[in-house]
Amino acid sequence: MTQAALPQSTVRKSWWRRNQIAITPYLFLAPGVLFFAVYVIIPIFQSFGISLQDWDGLGQPTYVGFENYRELGNDPAFYTSLKNNVWWLLLYLLAIPAGLGIALFLNQTVTGIRIYKSLFFFPFVISQVVVGLVFTWFYDPAFGLLNVMLGWFGAGPINVLGDPRYVTFGIILAGLWPQTAYCMILYLTGLNAVNPEQIEAGRLDNAKGWRMLWHIVLPQLKPATFIAFVVTIIGALRSFDLISIMTQGGPFGSSRVLSFYMFEVALSEYGFRMGYGAAIAVVLFLIMLCFIAYFLFSMYREERR
Repeated sequence: MTQAALPQSTVRKSWWRRNQIAITPYLFLAPGVLFFAVYVIIPIFQSFGISLQDWDGLGQPTYVGFENYRELGNDPAFYTSLKNNVWWLLLYLLAIPAGLGIALFLNQTVTGIRIYKSLFFFPFVISQVVVGLVFTWFYDPAFGLLNVMLGWFGAGPINVLGDPRYVTFGIILAGLWPQTAYCMILYLTGLNAVNPEQIEAGRLDNAKGWRMLWHIVLPQLKPATFIAFVVTIIGALRSFDLISIMTQGGPFGSSRVLSFYMFEVALSEYGFRMGYGAAIAVVLFLIMLCFIAYFLFSMYREERR
């Protein structure tokens, strides 16, 4: 009997059986890809389109081309925000070696290690709003613990959040507290996967201390380091909540970053300039894209090797 003489349902069933293994992964991926396209990819292109318009979010948008981007080039607040983002990016990376150091300490078998792990893990589980409030009280020039400790050494009170010279670094320090805890968790997970046979082989070759860490442990922690770099860089570039809680961009706009400035011009007292805010968002997205593309290329090159 030929295939043409078989019932249509039998032909379909046999086709499904022949291709079931190949098609099943795509069926599982389809819902995730659909949601990612609707809520991530499409809004990215919409932001590009809005950045070319003059729009208040309610009325009829007016196409202005690249006028919003030309205005960014002459906006001092934009350059202040960009400079602060650079500081966030550079100093936020300190969370990676700090998290590694804490993870190496907590990976030891000493008395009370579970209590230490809980204390270092605590900043990661609390809200960023709580972190911002805690450090706002910590920096308070009247009763804050920072100025109390400075008084022990005869130093005068410092208004960290009220001084344009110190405010950005004070907020970054607050952000480093939970970010270091996150990197610590990544490295603790990576240390559990370190091959003990390589450790023993290194000890037989008289590798100790920094030599053991640099040549044997760190190469096996590359996946954790990669994730830590990507998450830390993205977190530094999209920093918003701590700035909103601690300073609202002040004093005099000196603690703004691109994400907070985007919020101000699009949804705050600057007149609901959605097109100008979208232009800032596009610039921030392109900066993130450069870092992400670099790390993905590095990972692809390592996999090929």
